[in-house]
Parts: sequence; structure tokens; C-alpha cells
Amino acid sequence: MDSGVRKYGSSAHVTESIDNRFRLWWCGQWLEVLVDDRLPTVNGKLAFLQSNHTEQMWPALLEKAYAKLHGSYEALKYGSLLDGLADLTGGITESLQMTELADAETLRNLLKNTSLVTAHHVAAVSVTKEVESTKGTVHVVRVRRPLGIGEVPVPYIVLNPESWHTIPQQERDRFISTPKGIWMLFSDFQRVFTRVEIVHLDSETCRAEPFLADKQKWQMKMHQAGWKRGVSAGGCRNYVREFFHTNPQIQIVLTEPDTVIISLNQHCIMEPKVIGFSIYKIPAPLNETAKALFFRKVKSTINSQYTNSRQVTHSAFIIMPTTFEPRDEANFTLRIYSNKPIKMKVLDNPPKMTKTALVKAPPVVEVNSFAQYEAVFLQLADEHKSIDPFELQELLDACLPNDYIKSCASIDTCRQIVLSLDKKGTGRISLSDFKDLMCSLKHWQFVFRTHAREKMGVLRAERFRDALRDVGFIVPEKVLTLLVLRYMRKDGMLRFGDFVSAVMHLHRAFVTLLSNYMKLPLKILLSLSEIYHKSNTLRTEGIQTNLTEWLKNVFMC
Repeated sequence: MDSGVRKYGSSAHVTESIDNRFRLWWCGQWLEVLVDDRLPTVNGKLAFLQSNHTEQMWPALLEKAYAKLHGSYEALKYGSLLDGLADLTGGITESLQMTELADAETLRNLLKNTSLVTAHHVAAVSVTKEVESTKGTVHVVRVRRPLGIGEVPVPYIVLNPESWHTIPQQERDRFISTPKGIWMLFSDFQRVFTRVEIVHLDSETCRAEPFLADKQKWQMKMHQAGWKRGVSAGGCRNYVREFFHTNPQIQIVLTEPDTVIISLNQHCIMEPKVIGFSIYKIPAPLNETAKALFFRKVKSTINSQYTNSRQVTHSAFIIMPTTFEPRDEANFTLRIYSNKPIKMKVLDNPPKMTKTALVKAPPVVEVNSFAQYEAVFLQLADEHKSIDPFELQELLDACLPNDYIKSCASIDTCRQIVLSLDKKGTGRISLSDFKDLMCSLKHWQFVFRTHAREKMGVLRAERFRDALRDVGFIVPEKVLTLLVLRYMRKDGMLRFGDFVSAVMHLHRAFVTLLSNYMKLPLKILLSLSEIYHKSNTLRTEGIQTNLTEWLKNVFMC
């Protein structure tokens, strides 16, 4: 057996190969793939895709380009018909059982749009018609079928002669004179085929097809993002009481009833995840993400594994793309097709400091609770009764009750604490600052324990956002991603010391911005949304974007 690589499409004595370019829809964008004409062969014949009747080489070259994207020819065997149609056309694909195509009107509505309907791999449905017969209206379908060499075109197929002959002879003669396909009764069409595959093309993609020029165009909205461990990979509705609300939330607003098609595609090729989405109807459009309580109380309107096409009333909806299991990471493309314009918005939380994270010690504190701390503090303090980060670490190590709490006594955390509490820039804190710190640690420990449900002393990263909210910080996804990247351990958990360090880091970032950058006092703590309102009257640029970028830069340092 002779196997190897052989050139096709040029003379045998020419050693240079010819470059062929193909455009394929890949991970939410068109990619140009360059391949040469050196194709694998066995015994002088193409090893894979080949034409039985002609010498055309483009199918084999296209297959090579497709294999190049997937990494190997071997990987192609794991593909599906729908994935292939989507990659080659750039459209949204779906498959319908013939039972779902209950009547000819459904098929007619599909063909009014820029949608391609295929039945098996050899036929494409192009036209449906209503024909008056002696027994009332009869629906007929025209199916395009490519002919093989030597095949004679057949004008129509009849499986039910009794119904066919009720159509007037004049109408039947018209079918014979139509060379564009095979006519058949819709009832026969349902008997011959068990399912149809549909490709929906948006207004840009369908421009290359002249026969779609007079069709109603699908309008497309697209969002590309990803599921990130500890941030936005909340899993399916099985985890609705825990992490489901952390998934990406995309809001769409329909101003009038419309047909909407939703497609969710993941970018994982080698190890695909189990993915899907849920849709929730909301009474009014939102400006921030819906909270966990909403998803616990409200039942989803639509659930789908891949695509869903359904007539929906004018309203606002939240689309929740999810993986089946929490912590499964992948990038995805969400596309929404509609006949009429819709509004799409990715819901996120603007950064806010809803209350001060530091808890002030009461004027009169319990003698027993601080007496032992004060004695050790004064032993370590200098003549100004202040301590530096190293002395603070020694003090916390001596005063804190157990290893769980002592995890906040690392030198990095102590530096964060001193930087946040030191108002004079001396690198030292006073006894009153230390008392505030101990009261704050007690409050943060309570919040940490409230959200650390799986195991004592560790906080699951998926609960980090809610814990920060209880302390007083609301952060957008971009900032939360950096926080998780900085403080999450390899096991996906945070220790109490990580949590304290993150809180102090956030506190310092907000305080620095509000007191120095924006020149606003902190005596009265306002949510940043209120501060936006006041600041925007003085600035031409939106402050919200600047604030998010500020926080991102702080945590990237």
C-alpha cells in the first residue's frame, strides 16, 4: 500500500504548491484559512473526502482547511452536521423533527426569511404553495435536489395519487414546466423526511446569495464573553440557590411581539463543555444584574440546550448562558436574530461603596476585650505610640485566637492594613487605628463565616462577590475578575487573610479615588451612583468608565 502526500491541481513536474484560501466561521468571527494543494493519499487516491464522478478538488481542499482549524483530520469525526453548516455559512443552525413542523404554514414562515431549509443531505426546500383542489386547499413543496451524472430531472414525486389527482391538470402541468426542483405534497414531504435542518442567515451574511435578496432579513445582535471560574461560571439551574446568579446576564428588550432565535456557541473545540441557556421574563428593564433571590423565586420562561425559536410578546427578558457544572471555563458567542429591532444590554454592576468597610471602635470599649491588646501594643510601639507593618504582624500573631484568624497576619496583609489606615504617610498606625482594625476584623470574620458554607475557614470564590457586597463594596465583573485572579488559591478558595487583604485593597482604592482624584469628602458616605450624578455635572466624560478603569489599574499593580 502506497501512502503519502501528493500534489493536485498542477503539472507533475512543478514542485511549488498552490495556495488556496477559505473563509470559515470560527468562534464568532470569519477566519481566512490558507492551505496548499498537497493532499494525503493512499494507493494514489485521496485518503479522505473525494468526488466520485468528477475531478473537482475543492471539496478535499475545503476539508483540509477545516482540519487545519480543528488540529487534525481525526478531529473532524467528532463534528456534527449542524456545526458544519454553521462553520461554512456563518448562520445559526437548528434541527427540527418533522413532528415539530406541524403544518405547511410553519415552513412557509421560515422560507419568508433569509433561512435555508434542508431535508437530509441531498435536498433543499425552496418554495411552498397553496393549490386549490377539488377537495379544498392542498399544500405543495418544491425541493431542490442536485442531480448526479446521467440522472434525469423528475418534476414531481407522488406518494399519494388520490390527493395528487385532486389538483387540476393545469396546475400539475405548471409543476412540470418548472425546472428548479421537485414538487411534492406537503403530506408526502412529511412521510419522506423525518427531520429538517435550518440555517438562519443575518442581513450581512445573506448578501452573497442573490436568491435571498427579496427575503425578510434577520437582524442580529451578538455578544462574546466567557465563563470564568470564581467569577461568572455559576452552572445551570441545579445551582440556583448557590451560584446560578453569577452567570453572565444579557438583557433584551422587545418593543413589539416578534420571532426571536437565540444561538449559544462555545469556543472549546478539543474539550467541549455541556452548555445551555435560560430565559427569564422581567417586568421592566434593569440597569444592574438581577440578584440571587430573583432566580430562586421566578421560573424560567424558556430553557434550551443550543437554540430556541419562539414567538414572544413585547417585554424585557434576561438570557443566562451557562455551563452545566459550575467552574467550567470556556469562551462563548451568543447571537440573537429577530425580524424587528431589539435592544440588547449586558447587565453588570457599576462600582459602588455602599458603606464604610472599616468599623469604628466605640468611644467606650470593653476593658477586658482591649486591655490585653493595648499592653502588647504599647510594648511594641515607639515613643509616638505607633507601630509599623512588621510590629503589627507580631501583634496580630500574639493577639488573634487561632490559625484561622491568624491567616490575616501575613506581612503583605499587614502592609495593606497600614497603608489603608495611615492618614499621615508615616507608614505607622496608632492605638486608636488598631482598635478600629480589631472591630473591623470581628465584623469581617462574621461576614466571612456567613458565606463560608462548604468548609470552616475557607470561602469559595463564587461567594466572594456576595461577601464583598455585605462588607460594603459592589464591583463590576472586570474588577472582580482581577480580584479573583489575585486572591483565589489553587483550590478555588480564599482564606480569611486573602479576604481581609482584598477588603483593605478595595478600601484604599475607593478612598484614594474619592478623596484625592475626585476631591470629594468622605464624611458622608454615598453610593458611587450618587457621586456619578454630582460629578458628571462638572465633567464632560462619563465618570463610571473612568472609575472602573481606575479600579482595574489598581489591582493590576
